[in-house]
Amino acid sequence: MKRVSAAFSLLLLACGPSQPGGPVVSKEPISVRGWVTDVDGGGNGTYRTVETEAARKAQLYQSINVWVEGAPYVSGGLQENGSFLLLDVPPGNVTISFAAPGAPDAKLVLQNVPGNADVYVPALVLAKNSVKFGDPAAVQVRMAAQIDKPHPTGRYAVVAGQKIAIVETPLGQLTARHEFPTPPGGAQAPLATVK
Repeated sequence: MKRVSAAFSLLLLACGPSQPGGPVVSKEPISVRGWVTDVDGGGNGTYRTVETEAARKAQLYQSINVWVEGAPYVSGGLQENGSFLLLDVPPGNVTISFAAPGAPDAKLVLQNVPGNADVYVPALVLAKNSVKFGDPAAVQVRMAAQIDKPHPTGRYAVVAGQKIAIVETPLGQLTARHEFPTPPGGAQAPLATVK
């Protein structure tokens, strides 16, 4: 009887609950926000008018896919004006991939990003295996802090190969970190309509 109970105990231990095998959401996730302006070499067509560019970009934004490698639980996405918001992105080193016509595997590589940071990457131009910044000086890595005015921490993150100072920012200035940013110019130019 003791042998049967010992064998049964071993069987229960072997078949007991196991640890989850998939990716786990970080306790200090980061947000990544910005917008896509175009693909490298886009808009080189013969007929370029306000209307054709608006139609081309609307179609481009609808066809872009975005994902975070190794983190299928990330929420957010890309809007019809090209702005994107990604929440629950793991801190540290992470690769965000964009797939678009003309840039099938554009990668935005983030390195050394601290937990709970907000990474702001405006005016991205998607290229074949990388991204380019339309305004490199506007890229920011900010962290919320109980302070009166922003100040650099002396630490740096790397965003698409560019060294960016990590800045502690008053909590009240980071209220938009969970909202889609608005690209300059607001809405796209209206398309021509026929009556």
